[in-house]
Amino acid sequence: MVYAFFAGHWMLSVLFQSVFQHRYAAHKMYTMSPRMERVMHFLCWLIQGSSYLDPRGYAILHREHHAFADTENDPHAPSFHANALTMMLKTKKRYDDYAHDRVKPEARFDGDVPDWPLIDHTLGQSWFARIGFCVAYAAFYFAFATHWWQFAFMLPLQMVMGPLHGAIVNWCGHKYGYRNFDNADLSRNTLPFDFVTMGELFQNNHHKYGASPDFSARWFEIDPGWQFIKLLSAVGLVQIRTPQRAEYPEPVRRAA
Repeated sequence: MVYAFFAGHWMLSVLFQSVFQHRYAAHKMYTMSPRMERVMHFLCWLIQGSSYLDPRGYAILHREHHAFADTENDPHAPSFHANALTMMLKTKKRYDDYAHDRVKPEARFDGDVPDWPLIDHTLGQSWFARIGFCVAYAAFYFAFATHWWQFAFMLPLQMVMGPLHGAIVNWCGHKYGYRNFDNADLSRNTLPFDFVTMGELFQNNHHKYGASPDFSARWFEIDPGWQFIKLLSAVGLVQIRTPQRAEYPEPVRRAA
């Protein structure tokens, strides 16, 4: 039961981070009605719980990441950090400055993001709400855990899933894997079938075609986040607005 809870929470949390905060808030790869946006926004907060990320703060950081990829101005460039922890601690400070409006970003990185003060400020940035989610997770573990290490290792990870997903994507996606394109950065595709982060580890493809909602680029690459967006589009809940992978030429594979 605990393993299913952890795995299900992991997959749903990273799915909404990829589909809502990344592909919608940061890139506007698809559109939807104001009511549907509210539904997605609420579900994102509810599912991510204690590690919910403000869409505006996320979008600003991600737009900076594309503009300054793998340079000193990149909010999370592995080549400038000894390990993923130090990288994410720097990212957290920058995110907090934007999420709490302590620092103004460049105008070109701000704006056109989902805005719901009740979720993003009153609840999403509230330590009372975050602790409430953590208590709920702990109560589940107390009821169903069968080994002490589930409390010691799985529960803490569940409480910080959002930043953990970001650390995996931004560290591994710019250090490990293969390259389809010779981008002017260090981006890589870490997994050919990215079931771990719902397509986010196709970093090399995404940095080549930043407007495409399909992060795959070769026939064997599978992007689960894109499949979810296609499903939403098929039932009329969203409208895809940017080029899809089929509209791009097949890449020439480069050496890893």
